[in-house]
Amino acid sequence: MISSEELMAYLGDCILSIKPHQQTEALQLNFQQNVNDTMMVLPKLSTGLDVNVRFTGVSDFEYTPECIIFDLLNIPLYHGWLVDPQIPDVAEAVGKLSYNQLVEKIITCKHSSDPNLVTEGLIAEQFLESTASQLTYHGLCELTSTVKEGELSVFFRNNHFSAMIKHKSHLYLLVTDQGFLHEEQVVWESLHNVDGDSCFCDAEFHLSHALGKEAAGGSPEEGEEQQQQHLNQRQVDQDYMIALSLQQQQGGSALSDLELAQQLQQEEYQQQQPQQPPVAAPAAQGRGPPPPPRPSGERRPRQKQDLDCVVL
Repeated sequence: MISSEELMAYLGDCILSIKPHQQTEALQLNFQQNVNDTMMVLPKLSTGLDVNVRFTGVSDFEYTPECIIFDLLNIPLYHGWLVDPQIPDVAEAVGKLSYNQLVEKIITCKHSSDPNLVTEGLIAEQFLESTASQLTYHGLCELTSTVKEGELSVFFRNNHFSAMIKHKSHLYLLVTDQGFLHEEQVVWESLHNVDGDSCFCDAEFHLSHALGKEAAGGSPEEGEEQQQQHLNQRQVDQDYMIALSLQQQQGGSALSDLELAQQLQQEEYQQQQPQQPPVAAPAAQGRGPPPPPRPSGERRPRQKQDLDCVVL
């Protein structure tokens, strides 16, 4: 464990230990000014920095004192909120403006008497509304091609900063949600979808058995039918992730449907074994009834497998 004060002090020492590469007087003065600006920004790291993205590139930000700290520490800063150049009307409406500049342009255009400007403002406004997640598919493609293999960087999205790494051509974000504090097998979250449909991996980038963010359960306002659908979907997701994990444990070799079903049945039986009551209990929804208790030493009869059809 480390406190925020200790972390700020450590980063401050790192910044003060940096020396400029060139020793000219002008560069020395500029470097010293950057260090002073960075030390003023440093306390904001514990509460949040304000950066202003540009929609033209994954590393394009308005140059502010908040960005200087990333430059001094040589930490790449990326975002994925880009305009697709193949949509010319949107690209023209947004241009090379930053987010703050684009908001000002929309307000000005909407109050203009020129119909062309009004239309341009509406197109820009529609772009911001349709990309409210601050990530586009064009931006995701640009991120994948720009970030270097094994490179540690910072990813900015939805006014949050995340540690990002590229592993075997895939992007992953470090999981820092409080809900995963005690999930030791959840370390990285894949970044491959704009809508947040992601997978969770352990420290070695192996698929984790832990469920996704929706695993917290249904809300109290949900009806019984919605809650049951939610539970069923959770079970399907868990079975699917277990199946993928089993395939990874086989060294990447593909398993037949029969082999996969047999391993899944064995996995579920082992997970349920500690919870087996001493007497038969009512079955949970979506599950079959548990088998009756057997005398000690009795062997569990093996059910004959139907080789023609296996249901996962």
